[in-house]
Amino acid sequence: MAYKMITPPENGEKITIVDGELKFPDNPIIPVIEGDGIGRDIMKAARRVLDASVEKSYGGKKKIVWFDVFAGESANDKYGEWLPQDTIDAIRDYIVAIKGPLTTPVGGGFRSLNVTLRQVLDLYACVRPVKFYKGTPSPVKRPEKMDIVIFRENTEDVYAGIEYRGTTAEADKVREFLVNEMGANIRENSGIGIKPISAFGSKRLVVKGIQYAIDRGRKSVTLVHKGNIMKYTEGAFRDWGYEVAKEKFGGVTITEDELWEKYDGKQPEGKIVVKDRIADSMFQQILTRTDEYEVVCTPNLNGDYISDAAAAQVGGLGMAAGANIGDYIALFEATHGTAPKYADKDVINPSSVILSGVMMLQYMGWEEAATMIENAIEKTIQNKTVTYDLERQMQGATKVGTSQYATHIIDNMK
Repeated sequence: MAYKMITPPENGEKITIVDGELKFPDNPIIPVIEGDGIGRDIMKAARRVLDASVEKSYGGKKKIVWFDVFAGESANDKYGEWLPQDTIDAIRDYIVAIKGPLTTPVGGGFRSLNVTLRQVLDLYACVRPVKFYKGTPSPVKRPEKMDIVIFRENTEDVYAGIEYRGTTAEADKVREFLVNEMGANIRENSGIGIKPISAFGSKRLVVKGIQYAIDRGRKSVTLVHKGNIMKYTEGAFRDWGYEVAKEKFGGVTITEDELWEKYDGKQPEGKIVVKDRIADSMFQQILTRTDEYEVVCTPNLNGDYISDAAAAQVGGLGMAAGANIGDYIALFEATHGTAPKYADKDVINPSSVILSGVMMLQYMGWEEAATMIENAIEKTIQNKTVTYDLERQMQGATKVGTSQYATHIIDNMK
């Protein structure tokens, strides 16, 4: 691949696809977008932690070879555009990448660089594990019950939404068609939005979620929807989810009804229960029945809400990892914003992007390095040497900066 303004490193190898399977070399080239604002601080810290865990876990036999690529403000400075083709091509070519938070340009251009990357690269699954690390301050009594992974559809629903501003000729035209031709009842001067949800998009997301449950030993997959009201979009998502579970995973999945009708509520060994919940009920249940949920599959907007609500129980977005994954390409990312007023001050908690790096290591099968980081983060938090966001909620804690926090994590690696 010829790039316009970037040069890949020579001392690494490409991740490849062989017979439909990803093959990971011991020295994979990983494109990295530093990010805007606080991205400059947290990504430096994350790279140090990831490098240290790989070195300590494998004694120099494995190594990440970083390939700096550009998006957001740094890309605009270098290329005169916010998301250059070089960056898209590099992620597509090298398959696995990681990024910090990005600024979205205001007034024209892309509505969101994050959304654009997901759609251009067809990264249809936004994957958000939400897990409690001992010692993390929490507003709930039993945060340790939280350990779920949310699969949020990334290309449809409101991300593919079509909107018409109220009082415009376009909105009037759509309204007139819906009222006169389709028998709808819509008030004059209404803004109108259309949210497409397809069988194709829904099924491939649910396949991803169920396969994850199989691979990681999870016992249930829950389809979260508002199908009692939006029957032909979110209700259809639910129905298509059950369909593909039976079609593709019939040997290992059972429904919640089958669990009680055939097995008297006792889950058989080796079976995954597929169930569904109405979205508003799910918000209550992740508080009151937290440990009953392990993998969640949901359309886009519900997943956005639920991910953040769940993260609030275990330390907030500063402790929340995330990834956008397609059939093969995976882009791991910090889940929070750029917080420009804190940029270059070395104060922000880098755990979100570090834990996204943990997801990346797991995706590559480097479980030892991933587990080492998780254990070291937990030890660091239990030692109460934390950044200001956690320190202000903990009695007797010592406040440290971004880089110091990373150093403590590295020192706690065993």
